[in-house]
Amino acid sequence: MGNENQDPDVRTIPAEEKEPSAGAAADLSAQVTALTADCERLAAEKAELNDLLVRRQADFENFRRRAERDRSDFVQFAGMEFARALLPILDDFERALKVECADANYTKGVQIIYTRLFEALKKMGLEPMDTVGKTFDPNLHQAIERVETDQAQDQSILGEFQKGYNFKGKLLRPAMVRVAVRPS
Repeated sequence: MGNENQDPDVRTIPAEEKEPSAGAAADLSAQVTALTADCERLAAEKAELNDLLVRRQADFENFRRRAERDRSDFVQFAGMEFARALLPILDDFERALKVECADANYTKGVQIIYTRLFEALKKMGLEPMDTVGKTFDPNLHQAIERVETDQAQDQSILGEFQKGYNFKGKLLRPAMVRVAVRPS
């Protein structure tokens, strides 16, 4: 028959099987349509899941940033409150240094303690305000006394009753000052 030399796994397809019938073609077309719809559904699902992933990653990144900012704000607030609690002690040291004392070693010891405390607070972010000779600013200064004088410019600060401080650029305590005003 001429098929003896052929590979036993290869079979010859009769001519009537080579061309699909109309029913088989419709069945194949339906399968292709179903597979195409399935592929489109899976592509849409993939796009939706990818979008969800990107959104979740963005939400997580926003959460991480917000948590870091909150932690930083808390640490700064705690440091600010600590510095605020130590300001009266710093004021007491400044007043003690202005008093004359017979014992020079005692005065030197108080000066050393004051300097160490002040430097430690400065490293944390405490910044003393320079007020004398500056123009009065109600956002930074608290006017305790108004002095009528021609010797200084109007609204200039003549003296300081209590030193003002900033903490990392934010007002911690306004300076209590004496302000010059022009006589009427």
